[in-house]
Amino acid sequence: MAAGPGDLMGPYEIAQRLGVSRSRFQQIVNRPTFPRPYRELRGMKVWLAEDVEAWIKKYRQPQPPADEDTPG
Repeated sequence: MAAGPGDLMGPYEIAQRLGVSRSRFQQIVNRPTFPRPYRELRGMKVWLAEDVEAWIKKYRQPQPPADEDTPG
C-alpha cells in the first residue's frame, strides 16, 4: 500500500499560518516563488504542508514575539 502525500493545507490554513487575510493570501500564492498546488479540487486548491513550510522558511521574515515590540 502506497503512503499518502502527507499533510495538506487549503487556503484557510495557509492564510492562518501566514497571519494574512484571504485577499492577501491570493496575492501571495500568485507569486512565482510560491509552491504549486498539490491538487486542484472542485472548489479549491490544496498544497503539501511541507512545501508551504519550506516556502515560509525561505521567503518570510521572522516576526518578533509580541512582547518585544512594546517599549520596556
